[in-house]
Amino acid sequence: MRECNVLVCETHALIASLLKPGITGQELDKAAEQFIRDHQAEPGFKGYQNFPATLCISPNEQVVHGIPNDVPFKDGDVISFDCGVLKNGFYGDAAYTFLLGEVDPEAVMLCQVTKESLNRGIQAARVGNKVGDIGFAIQNFAEREHGYGVVRELVGHGVGRNLHEPPEVPNFGRRGKGTRLKAGMVLAIEPMINLGTRRIKQHKDGWTVTTKDRKVSAHYEHSVHITKKGPDILSDHDIIEQAIKSNDNIMQVG
Repeated sequence: MRECNVLVCETHALIASLLKPGITGQELDKAAEQFIRDHQAEPGFKGYQNFPATLCISPNEQVVHGIPNDVPFKDGDVISFDCGVLKNGFYGDAAYTFLLGEVDPEAVMLCQVTKESLNRGIQAARVGNKVGDIGFAIQNFAEREHGYGVVRELVGHGVGRNLHEPPEVPNFGRRGKGTRLKAGMVLAIEPMINLGTRRIKQHKDGWTVTTKDRKVSAHYEHSVHITKKGPDILSDHDIIEQAIKSNDNIMQVG
């Protein structure tokens, strides 16, 4: 599973190397699919419940599950990319939000907080804790400390031989509640945090989800192995961030 998740992050790094104003989601999706197949793997999302693409690409007010299209990206866009791969019978799953060009400072702060809320959720992913401890850590930081909207309807999940496995991993919750965490579990922890309201809207395409108030949303995700020694992050955002450093079109998230 580490191999799968590293490949996911290498795919995100490819996106980071190509992303610029004027490029389209369809172009990036095509490049990502070719890259994954060139590494003897399959896109994990394409065809899943009839999803039509390799990447979920969700700009600005889109929260998740955006379908790649031919609309060029522009300076100031905040774009979440979610990617999965299937290789050797196992899935990898990770997401990252990119800041294209000169981005509104409010959106930059949202991304920083969302990324840190992911880190806090991961630190709570320990043997003997419960799923609610993860959700509490994320919600307490993003919502209670910073006033952002934590999406309720969309959650993290177990991942392994299937893309989505039990247990569900909400980004909100109470300490000591929910499924107990055991060594050997792998969880996709993925806070989806909105600048404004937590309320969302499902679009008629059956996939695209946007914020109800049309304010920007951010999404970061790691696949995490629960071990007796603590959380072991199988995906690797460092690979993505190294690629970002080489692209002057993308802002680095602190």
